[in-house]
Amino acid sequence: MKIMPTTYFLVLLLSSVIFHFFFPVIQIVFTPYNYSGLALILFGIIINIWTDHLFKKNLTTVKPYEKPSCLVIAGPFKISRHPMYLGMASLLMGAAVFMGSAISFAFPLIFIILMKSLFIPKEEKAMQNAFGQKYLNYKNHVRQWI
Repeated sequence: MKIMPTTYFLVLLLSSVIFHFFFPVIQIVFTPYNYSGLALILFGIIINIWTDHLFKKNLTTVKPYEKPSCLVIAGPFKISRHPMYLGMASLLMGAAVFMGSAISFAFPLIFIILMKSLFIPKEEKAMQNAFGQKYLNYKNHVRQWI
């Protein structure tokens, strides 16, 4: 059984909340500024729903371990080759800003490191194998994250 990126995201989100309440150490974002985290959370939700919709509309897999059947380059894929990971990172960063404790800012960073090491290289290789030059052209024009 392979662990999906959403599992890492949920574990890190839960860990962020637990660490915030049990090991708050230093508060670095205070009210009312912490409410700006809600904008990041909203952005993350919207980009993930939008991206998921595009995958379904184009009848291709959202799962990184399955072979893609379509190269999706519309919508959020115009600004990021991995908008779902961007959305999840945004949600984690928004939660960190909202909670405001220094420890909570470690979790978006951990998520990014995990995605860049465990998923993105394999996904990009699969995309290159599946779509060849078309994917390489896309890759040369769109950044990995944002």
